[in-house]
Amino acid sequence: MRTIALRTPSAKYDVVIGVGVLRSLAVGIIKLAGEKPARIFVITSADIWALWSKAFLASFVKARVEVVTLFIPSGEASKRMRTVERLTEELADAGADRDSLLIAFGGGVVGDVTGFVAAIYMRGVRYVQVPTTLLAQVDSSIGGKTGVNLAHGKNLVGSFYHPLGVFADIDLLATLTPRELRAGLQESVKAGVIRDARLFAYLEKNVSAILSGDAKALEYVVAASVKMKADVVNRDEKESGLRMILNYGHTIGHAIEAVTGYKTLLHGEAIAWGMIAALHIALHRELVTKKESARITQLILRYGPPPAFHKHPMQVMALTAGDKKNRGGVRKFILPTGIGSTQTVSDVTKSEMMRGIAAMYSVMKDRAGNKK
Repeated sequence: MRTIALRTPSAKYDVVIGVGVLRSLAVGIIKLAGEKPARIFVITSADIWALWSKAFLASFVKARVEVVTLFIPSGEASKRMRTVERLTEELADAGADRDSLLIAFGGGVVGDVTGFVAAIYMRGVRYVQVPTTLLAQVDSSIGGKTGVNLAHGKNLVGSFYHPLGVFADIDLLATLTPRELRAGLQESVKAGVIRDARLFAYLEKNVSAILSGDAKALEYVVAASVKMKADVVNRDEKESGLRMILNYGHTIGHAIEAVTGYKTLLHGEAIAWGMIAALHIALHRELVTKKESARITQLILRYGPPPAFHKHPMQVMALTAGDKKNRGGVRKFILPTGIGSTQTVSDVTKSEMMRGIAAMYSVMKDRAGNKK
């Protein structure tokens, strides 16, 4: 069991990582709350609940704490304001008040939506993150970003609102599909590229163990990824500077999600292609060496390969204009300068972006040719 502290000007909480975390979940939450919360509401999806409700509820039954379960459908389509409105109405119908506590039990969508509901219901109620996917454990449950999507882009409505704590049980990853596991690992690859060369090397050397679901290997990957992100958030809570590096691959990655209707690729897969596109912009600018560029590309593909998609490069580029990181119409890009380091730039031209997207498609085509 590992505990990583997150300490920002507005919040102090721990991320607990390990095998069997669910067994003591109720005790951990009561300890965080200072007493038994008046009401506890679990927000989850039907598929997660079908797999894990018995294990989840066991500690609450033992502690004689009742929970009310609210459901949202799985998938990015649920990450909209209509879901937020329905959940807040259901909370009000069930008598939830300011002393109530919400638990996000699911992947990134469940965590983002629950956090946003907690931020705005009665102007703020307490909540806890219990992420069930690798992507949520290493990234979205950490740092207090909450929100939902608009037709114009991802996460355009939201708030910074931290949980009381995060409980990441490695056991929960056992029921992930190989595709979901691989997609989540792209966020850990990103963590290695932007700030942790040691994690990057570990991912290179332990591919078989990680992809086979070895609990010890996954615990290391989750803990290292969380530690990197916690260190960044501790230094820059509201993304005014350093925290921008966490968006490596996201400018084009989010555009890829949008142009494919959020149906073709998982989030981590879109970010993987976005990382490759941004990497080639950095390579063209001679910010990164060909050798390190090749290592980064190889690792991204090794933990993929992300699915191919077919959209005109101009469509992808056009949708980068709706990215929430943009300031005054200027697109912000995070470009790797080596394994473990990056540079934030705001002068990427449309021609450079098109070159990066074209290079991404070239990698996609080469991979498809090698499979034949």
